[in-house]
Amino acid sequence: MSVVVVAHIRPLPEHLDAVREAFLEILPEVHAEPGCELYSLHEAGGALVMIEKWESREALDTHMTAPALTAIGPKLAGKITGAPEVEFLTPIPTGSKGAL
Repeated sequence: MSVVVVAHIRPLPEHLDAVREAFLEILPEVHAEPGCELYSLHEAGGALVMIEKWESREALDTHMTAPALTAIGPKLAGKITGAPEVEFLTPIPTGSKGAL
């Protein structure tokens, strides 16, 4: 079963551009990871929101230790307010347009 993840990243205001660019740099690599169905960056009110969909929990677990994600850590050091707030969601399908 697919797993949907929503991660809120809160950059320090003066580092918003650098944090956004760090995520944009890894997007192609993450998109190529096995099991990645969606990895989409959004912005709202000075925060970045990553909406993800993985084909399985195993694919998500692999992503969590994949080179792209581990490489971004040092680029974010001192530029975000704390650890990303991550929510793991289980889709409840409701017709052809009711699930990611």
